[in-house]
Amino acid sequence: MTSSINYRGRYIEPVPTSNLVNDGEDFPEFEAFEEEEATPRAPSSAGSLKVQQVEMSQSINKPNHHTSSYDLKNLVIRRGEEFLMQVSFNRIPEPSDDFQIEFLIGANPSLIKASLVMVVFGPRAGEGGRWQGRRRGMQRSKRDATTDLYLLFNAWCPEDEVFLPNDAERQEYVLSDYGTIYQGSAGAVGRRDWVYGQFERGVLDACIFVLDASRMPIYNRGDCIKLVRKGSAMINSQDDNGVCVGNWSDDFSLGRSPTSWTGSVRILLQYANTGTPVTFAQCWVFAGVFNTFLRALGIPSRVITNFNSAHDNTGNLKTDLIFKQDGSPDERNTRDSIWNYHCWNEAFMSRPDLPPGLGGWQVVDATPQETSDGHYRCGPAPVAAIKKGLICHPFDVAFCFAEVSLLKRDKYGSLTPYRVEKTYVGRNICTKSVGSNRPNFITHTYKFPEGSAEDEKTMTRAEEYGCVRDHSDVPEIPLVVTITADQVQPGGQVYLGQNVVLQLLIQNQGDAPRVIKAQLSGAIVFYTGVTAHRLKDRSFSVTVPANSSVTEVVTVAAEEYTPFLGVQLSLYFMVTGQSDSQSVTAMKLVDLKTPELTLMVSGTPQVSQEMFASVSFTNSFSFALTKVQLSMEGPGLMSSRSRYYSSIEPGAVITWTDSFSPRLKGVRVLVAVMDCSNLHQSMKAS
Repeated sequence: MTSSINYRGRYIEPVPTSNLVNDGEDFPEFEAFEEEEATPRAPSSAGSLKVQQVEMSQSINKPNHHTSSYDLKNLVIRRGEEFLMQVSFNRIPEPSDDFQIEFLIGANPSLIKASLVMVVFGPRAGEGGRWQGRRRGMQRSKRDATTDLYLLFNAWCPEDEVFLPNDAERQEYVLSDYGTIYQGSAGAVGRRDWVYGQFERGVLDACIFVLDASRMPIYNRGDCIKLVRKGSAMINSQDDNGVCVGNWSDDFSLGRSPTSWTGSVRILLQYANTGTPVTFAQCWVFAGVFNTFLRALGIPSRVITNFNSAHDNTGNLKTDLIFKQDGSPDERNTRDSIWNYHCWNEAFMSRPDLPPGLGGWQVVDATPQETSDGHYRCGPAPVAAIKKGLICHPFDVAFCFAEVSLLKRDKYGSLTPYRVEKTYVGRNICTKSVGSNRPNFITHTYKFPEGSAEDEKTMTRAEEYGCVRDHSDVPEIPLVVTITADQVQPGGQVYLGQNVVLQLLIQNQGDAPRVIKAQLSGAIVFYTGVTAHRLKDRSFSVTVPANSSVTEVVTVAAEEYTPFLGVQLSLYFMVTGQSDSQSVTAMKLVDLKTPELTLMVSGTPQVSQEMFASVSFTNSFSFALTKVQLSMEGPGLMSSRSRYYSSIEPGAVITWTDSFSPRLKGVRVLVAVMDCSNLHQSMKAS
């Protein structure tokens, strides 16, 4: 370990922060006892006990510790579980023989810090007879790198802080090396397959490298709360030179588009090999890589998607959307935003630092949005605390709260609330189901049913702890506007390149007819809610009879939006209207669906037997795709591979076939992703 004087005044010696550096001087073969002027013994006599071989019994230990899938030469075990070592001596040990097995981690191992563990066999002092001897020192066997082992958290052990009682959940949240991350919108949930690849060669070492790069002390790494919090900060590079660089722009020329990644493996290996943050990532990439990090270390984890996710930039724990006098959005004065969706993680652990009942799933978020204790990180925040409004508990529970206030700004700058939307944010919260790719909607774990007595208690409790709520007396408006988009394809989604047909349903629940002057505005938006390009506004006036409704149909031609698409394929529409002194607003997000790749597999599905994967794509667009990158990857099957095409013309068909030999048995998954420069939204297959 490189010496430093930065520790002077705080510690007697440098704090060990490297898991991968071993200083030979720390582990001498002969170590004299304190206050003894001893020298190493002469070569062992025929009667002395001497270690000849140490065998780690991997064929027995790995299945017992659920670590057979790790592509590593060394043994991987989980803490709290018995394991077997076979030590061969030059003779049969006698009761009087004194020996011990030492387990050490990092530089300067210490019994006090639990970075040195000794397992002792035999008596410690000579006994029997009138003669007494005194040991002058301790002789060690030479270090053998093949006996090094990895020690993980253990979700199977009831005494471990990450113990997960349900075996099906352990299989999913610890051992599954691929998953589904949900994207799109609350009304049209899409999916992205992601290779976690925690068992692939080099990934576990890369995760340990992340901890080393963070300078996290060795003796803190057995504390799940501290480790998860450190990981949340290190997966992003915002302030600590961590793994991934966030980029929510249109320019990815200095790296790879976030939509082009097939999984976490290449990202983590690149970071470990270069020590340089990897470009680029957005929220699902941060969540996918963090999930790999957690599962590789044995911590149960899952990726969560929250649709209509509020981002409070003003620090008042509520989201304010401001409108002009005519009802159009006031983008200049609106600081908060609502993301179409946001991905974070949950990690399962006990919380002995908190009151009972707050253990279990904890929110952790590696996407750099807000600082926590000086670093861009979030969590662990107990899901149970969020549901109960206990935003006083660590860590960052308050950041998970929000409601939406719609405010109108007059010409003098005064803001008047005309609507409080309590159900828009967090409309759907979901994760992958155990054992299948279907979404599991877990909104109920985060909040009680809207309007229920329990929900009101939660919000009142949160308000007592500092959450700001809008208690303005907002009058009931008899006018209601809703927007729907024609679902021109099965599955409830609109395909890229097709016209978008909007239906505006205007309902008058009053006893008198109403004349409404309205405006429909549209924009191409990033999934973060930020406008990328404004579409043509449309104004109209309509008379709605009393206790009746009228439907206006508006068609947005594909030619209006296609030339301006880039990173994201989301169209955002808003209707704002005035009737006398009353204002109405309705919002609709249309997520455009891209064509699918075709992925075929052939050959005998058997470990170590050659197989073939073939991926093909037909360009059905009216324009050429340029600078195309096609990638394939499958955990336990195929490492990440890519093929580049300078251009794919309209109507052209491409096919790429490659061979692979499966490493792991069981149900396996291949993922293919295609990304291009003029349409940064991946075409996928699995």
